[in-house]
Amino acid sequence: MLKGLALTPPAIGRIAIGKVVEKNGKRLPEKDDEFTITSQVQLKDGWVLHPVDEVLRKDSSAKLRSIPVRLLFGDPDLSLRAKYTLFERTTGRPLCVGDGESCRRVTSSGMQSLPCPAPHACSLAVAGACKPYGRLHVRIDAGDSTGNEVGCDELGSFVFRTTGFNSIRTLLARLHYFHAVSGGLLATLPLELRLRGKSTTMSHRAPIYYVDLTTRTGSTLAQAMAQAKELHEARLAAGMDQAALDEAARLGLARGDFEETEEEGAAVVDEFYAQDDPPPTDPPHSEANGSAAALPRPGLSSRLGRKLAQSAQGVQSAAPEHG
Repeated sequence: MLKGLALTPPAIGRIAIGKVVEKNGKRLPEKDDEFTITSQVQLKDGWVLHPVDEVLRKDSSAKLRSIPVRLLFGDPDLSLRAKYTLFERTTGRPLCVGDGESCRRVTSSGMQSLPCPAPHACSLAVAGACKPYGRLHVRIDAGDSTGNEVGCDELGSFVFRTTGFNSIRTLLARLHYFHAVSGGLLATLPLELRLRGKSTTMSHRAPIYYVDLTTRTGSTLAQAMAQAKELHEARLAAGMDQAALDEAARLGLARGDFEETEEEGAAVVDEFYAQDDPPPTDPPHSEANGSAAALPRPGLSSRLGRKLAQSAQGVQSAAPEHG
């Protein structure tokens, strides 16, 4: 088996709340106020829509602002994985991935594990070069009318990518809350991705769109939990081992230093980094050899305070919050 290759959840499509457009010869991210569900095929004019997009809209002129979903995993941290991430702009190669305490970084001495002071206190994270980057994998529950690709692939997923702090914080909170209140039955809960908007003084009262995870429209939490228990028992009777699936995913993700390949990273850079942003500079030799450990690290309360104060700004930093 190949070494150093992270085994990520198989994706059969994408969920986005924005797109990349060409303006004055530059490819720039553009925000949107609805979901778009695409395949993994990108042509000159953009990503090809997935058939499930049309099924969920029912009316081609309708805005798609909610998607019925289920999760693949019972562990919240497997369904949504979020880290501070620095990409090399020209190749899309991941350079540094951290969680605010420690990071894995490509240096002149090879791959190293170093302290992670978070972007606001890191000398490499200039001009928004390092952002919180999250990937949420879900199954879209659209019924049999969507065709075999969606209806039959129970281990395939649609991935929602975001660098928006509002989406990441909200989704993480919801996942952990649903996991706790359902007694660990997160993988069988019928849920719904929902697009929400808000405005702040820092956004100049312009709407900021982010993604939330709720019970489905018309369903209470108690009803959702009853359905989750029923499906969980049916899966047990069929011999499905959710705990073993979670462990296989956990081990697969741990196999590689970074989850994204250069090819995937190039698509992320294209979607979330404007072309006129300054590229990250190479780390100085002293930092590459580990002197990043000498950077001052703020306390937890200070870091949380900065995040809360900059939450709206973080969503609209170098690119709008979208998938």
